[in-house]
Amino acid sequence: MTATLKDAIYGQAIGDALGVPYEFKMRGSFHATGMTGHGTHDQPAGTWSDDTSMALAICDSVRVNDGHIDTSDMRQRFESWYRYGSYTVDGLFDIGNTTVEALIQGHGCDGEYDNGNGSLMRTIPLAFTTASDEEIRAVSAITHAHPTSTDACVRLVAFARCLINGDTAELALRKSAVVREDVATLPVSKIRSGGYVLDTLLAAVWCLMTTNSYAQCVLKAVNLGADTDTTAAVAGGLAGIVYGTQGIPSEWISTLRGKSIIESCLFS
Repeated sequence: MTATLKDAIYGQAIGDALGVPYEFKMRGSFHATGMTGHGTHDQPAGTWSDDTSMALAICDSVRVNDGHIDTSDMRQRFESWYRYGSYTVDGLFDIGNTTVEALIQGHGCDGEYDNGNGSLMRTIPLAFTTASDEEIRAVSAITHAHPTSTDACVRLVAFARCLINGDTAELALRKSAVVREDVATLPVSKIRSGGYVLDTLLAAVWCLMTTNSYAQCVLKAVNLGADTDTTAAVAGGLAGIVYGTQGIPSEWISTLRGKSIIESCLFS
């Protein structure tokens, strides 16, 4: 079966929701085994965060604009999310500093210290469009305009497109050069899970390539600690492509909140 946008977005949203209760917790201080609530942000089980909200804003923009990439429209949707809680279940409760600064000042941030994972986390929908590399960079640059961030988004989309086309993760890695080729052999001690964009990209691909199911992939991502929701959101989007929604535990789908919001934003 060919992967769909729904596979990727549900994969991302559930990974995100699994990670929300554990965000900022140190690796080894907890052990996630399933969908739970409260914790760091005191949210009900199944609640996704800014990662999925911003991805849905991109989805909705693509849907409304008949598949075209309109960064001005996307910015407006990000601002509606930031100011009014659009694309959320109960309102905004998590947002990165670079994203806030970019939305307030009206243009993306391009300093060395602006290479958080705030654009990477929302990029997976672009793999299901015909967006060029320059358009992918432009979408990142709405908030994260440094070349390190924009190029990471390009590499993630290239890798995801290979998976969508049916390539194995190993072949997709070779074709896209998304991260270093020996990623699957790296020990967990070499995998960082903080907010730096390249660390998140490596960690997400590592989780995909060192596991054999959707559940194993996203739980491994969450249990890396630190930026648990974003690592699991990116890994979950990739795992959703590989395993499909049928590979996601049904109880996690049942617990996921805001499914009607997700469904309203999907494009074909």
